[in-house]
Amino acid sequence: MVMFLIIFLILQPAGLFADIYKYIDDNGTICFTDSPPKGKKAKPVYSKRYKETREKNNTYNGSSVILTSAKKSLSPAYQRLAYEIANEYSLDPALIRAVITAESNWDPFAVSKKGAMGLMQLMPATAQALNVKNPYNPEENIRAGIRYLKYLLDKFNGDLVLAIAAYNAGPSIVERFGRIPPINETLQYVKKVLSLSGYNKNVDLEVNKRKKEEIYMIRLADGSILYTNSGLSSPH
Repeated sequence: MVMFLIIFLILQPAGLFADIYKYIDDNGTICFTDSPPKGKKAKPVYSKRYKETREKNNTYNGSSVILTSAKKSLSPAYQRLAYEIANEYSLDPALIRAVITAESNWDPFAVSKKGAMGLMQLMPATAQALNVKNPYNPEENIRAGIRYLKYLLDKFNGDLVLAIAAYNAGPSIVERFGRIPPINETLQYVKKVLSLSGYNKNVDLEVNKRKKEEIYMIRLADGSILYTNSGLSSPH
């Protein structure tokens, strides 16, 4: 009976169900629902979003993709692909593997809350600028991500830290600050990528922190107070 229910739920039209969860009630009965009750340990057995993503990407712009589960996506084939394309663009394969691990954990169908897609989590605008036809195709996604990272390295004169920060936060924000922007997510991302790629011992993140400045308080002739980083005794 339980197997029948599972098959029934999975074979229903995509629009009929959202995500489906399984839990065991107080009587020991196995229950399936799209809204698990509070206090019950519910396990997902069907993900409408993941199923639709797989079905959509199987014919994305006419391109075929490798359909695989997230658990099996960390495959030697993907790693070899990353290694080969990284060498084409003269980038360290260890860096690319680190970026992919940090971005999607090697799930080719990963989609972030902000809409980033695939193995290297390409934003829609970035994918479009790089003429990506299918962002969920592993080879196309990796190639585009590597091209983008190569562009960022060139843009920031080979500064690996700034390029990695720009991959996460966007180049305009990094340019604005001239360093890793004061965004905790970006700082943690840079640290993770550097650690995974083996560069953490060779790059000093301290140089990217803003130096502390002395702030002076000056009382003006009219009685008002001026705060400034200049020690002028008679500001104009």
